[in-house]
Amino acid sequence: MYGVTLNVNLNTRQIPRHRKPRKLPDILTQEEIQALFNACDNLRDKCILMTLYGAGLRLSEVASLKVSDIHSDKMQLFIRNAKGSKDRYALLSQANLEILRAYWKAYRPKEWLFYSRNHTGIHMTPKAVQNLFHKYVKKAKITKNVTVHTMRHSFATHLLESGTSIYHIKQLLGHSNINTTCVYLHLVKIESLNVTSPLDQMAESDKDNG
Repeated sequence: MYGVTLNVNLNTRQIPRHRKPRKLPDILTQEEIQALFNACDNLRDKCILMTLYGAGLRLSEVASLKVSDIHSDKMQLFIRNAKGSKDRYALLSQANLEILRAYWKAYRPKEWLFYSRNHTGIHMTPKAVQNLFHKYVKKAKITKNVTVHTMRHSFATHLLESGTSIYHIKQLLGHSNINTTCVYLHLVKIESLNVTSPLDQMAESDKDNG
């Protein structure tokens, strides 16, 4: 408004900004994610949820997967036109590949991996994926405040807890900035870090000297 309409140049660095409190998102445990899978009443829905978690995909990415995007020879999923209009490869786990194969044999998808049931020839909408996710969250009696994106958060957090490098996770998630990935450092359980407090190290040193 100032620059274009009023032709007034402002130094934006001098404008005070309101800092919003940053709350960490809820993360599903691996037991809760398994309960989510177990709650599925059909193979397609279970396959979608397992692909979301197993590859750490965004909502739009899983909805628009093509059959040709499954590269089983390299154990990768090709993600086209992801956030920022960038293509990338995501992780394809063995368990994910097995259920994808079972799904393909049962449903025989042609172009789109997860196609719309209402409109032949197009892929599922992100809204349809959201609906099935919340259906099974309720069915699995999960009371946490979660969304489809929680599966991606959980994927990254569980990898970090198992010792995967933050730089490898950055690549798998398709982040352009490592600072975005570092948010997951705040979500890791303290007990999984296997870190000794320097106070305990001092106490051990005193015992040895004594």
